[in-house]
Amino acid sequence: MLDNKRILLIVAGGIAAVKAPDLIRRLRERGAKVRCILTRAGAQFTTPMALGALSGDAVYQELFSLKDESEMGHIRLSREADLIVVAPATADIMTKMATGIADDLATTTLLAADKPILIAPSMNVMMWTHPATQANLATLKAREVRVIGPGAGDLACGEVGDGRIAEVSEIVAAISRYFQGEVDQGPLARYRALVTSGPTHEPIDGVRYIANRSSGKQGHAIAAALSALGADVVLVSGPTQLPDPDGVKVVHIETAAQMLKACKEALPRDIAVCAAAVGDWHVAGAGKKKLKRDRGPPALQLASNPDILATLAKAGGGRPGLVVGFAAETEDVITNGKAKRDAKGCDWIIANDVSAGSGTFGGDNNTVHLITREGVEDWPTLKKSAVAERLAERIAAYVSRHL
Repeated sequence: MLDNKRILLIVAGGIAAVKAPDLIRRLRERGAKVRCILTRAGAQFTTPMALGALSGDAVYQELFSLKDESEMGHIRLSREADLIVVAPATADIMTKMATGIADDLATTTLLAADKPILIAPSMNVMMWTHPATQANLATLKAREVRVIGPGAGDLACGEVGDGRIAEVSEIVAAISRYFQGEVDQGPLARYRALVTSGPTHEPIDGVRYIANRSSGKQGHAIAAALSALGADVVLVSGPTQLPDPDGVKVVHIETAAQMLKACKEALPRDIAVCAAAVGDWHVAGAGKKKLKRDRGPPALQLASNPDILATLAKAGGGRPGLVVGFAAETEDVITNGKAKRDAKGCDWIIANDVSAGSGTFGGDNNTVHLITREGVEDWPTLKKSAVAERLAERIAAYVSRHL
């Protein structure tokens, strides 16, 4: 969808500039041509060599470059682009954009631009909520500057709140929507999605519980990626340490029974992605009082938890049009994944290896296999955000043809 689209990426200062190389790589993977301007502040966090190696083009930094300005570089850079992206967009560069200050190559190019501009703000929460920043944001929006993010979460300064740059997958999705002519919607704008994420905690007594090592990173990333493509997303999440994805309705639960109840209440939905690592069993008759050590080890009687994936995939009027499950396996990943797809009655299974040493549980990467009626697709090892983005794009393509 981005084949031969020319994107001028302006990398301003701020710790979020470290995400610029990944953004460039994702855009290049989709066929875009990327050219970079790196500000002096941005160069404190990433390098011209890194940006140049990934973009395959020169990286521009100085306004008073004899070679570049002999060709009116600040004019040419904007004229030769289809879209200008500022990521990260700091409070400083937003102020200069709003007030027309042009004191370096980046701001001079922006002032001289005749092309659409998309910004991805990133800054401290107090800077973001400051009236000056909000006034500048309103000014830029009035001039039809497009904005993606920021999200809420842990910030590099140690504080928590709004100001976190949008995920790379969200920025890529926003760029894609622009070129699709769906700036305010997205390919999933007509669809409603349900995503489950994280582990479940099954009580043993009033303070102890049975759980697993799921971090929720993959499920949360999928919810964010579907939302970035315009879907109305409900995320039912077990206990995690993750911030709620921006633009997603989140229902927090603890047990498998609570997760099933929340999923049923979220129906009807067009799409369901069951990425949660739901506990298979719970302790029958678990009490609210703490079991005392001096009474010896208790004999725990386990009972089966409800099968959420099978319940959602069961044929009926309330069944989502596309039901996707996950198969977390430690051996025979594809064989077991195929068997799970048949047993649960879902449309797709994402099978992955979670054995010791794989780094999947709690890690940032995932190696998955997409199992459908047509066969098996072996995806390379990717960041979980990239897996989510790729899956969301596959879902968008599927529902456009079948739902």
